[in-house]
Amino acid sequence: MTVLSTPRPAPVHRTGAVGVVLRWIVTFVGFPLGAVAARLIAGPIDDTLAACVGGLVNGAVLGAAQSWGLGRARPPVGQWTAATAVGLMVGLAIGATVVDFATDRTALVVQGMVCGLAVGAAQAFVLRHRNTLLAVGWPLALGLVWAAGWAITASAGVRVDEQFTVFGSSGAIVVTAVTAVLPLALSHQERSA
Repeated sequence: MTVLSTPRPAPVHRTGAVGVVLRWIVTFVGFPLGAVAARLIAGPIDDTLAACVGGLVNGAVLGAAQSWGLGRARPPVGQWTAATAVGLMVGLAIGATVVDFATDRTALVVQGMVCGLAVGAAQAFVLRHRNTLLAVGWPLALGLVWAAGWAITASAGVRVDEQFTVFGSSGAIVVTAVTAVLPLALSHQERSA
């Protein structure tokens, strides 16, 4: 006697909120890895040229990591990576110059705010067709969160006087955790579509 079996449907892979957040949290390594690469190429951020080069390098590494972290809901990889790189290049050049390359807590918070606003504006440009509401609020949110990232790093005893492109891992973990709203919103939007 032959037994016929009904083929089973292929499993549906759904990434729940926890999976989306965990994938995003891993992207925090883009901050320190990008800072190391920027340091090797640009040196300390002690003039505007170093800020431009360091910001571009660090932003490219961070943008690539974040693009991976956004998963299937991500905008085009090249656009996201380029936007993050150009945003951090412009933000760091302006922010570091405005504070005259100082590394006290207040200066770093101001620099972080400027960098976050610039990165947020560049990323918002990429997001504008995907989620208009998120794109509108993203620059200010990122400005505030990046300012907090520098405040946390400066308070943690990191040698900020070495003039890094971005805050250290302590700030990066917090910034990445708070910005998990981005992949959650994009993932929810993709599932709803």
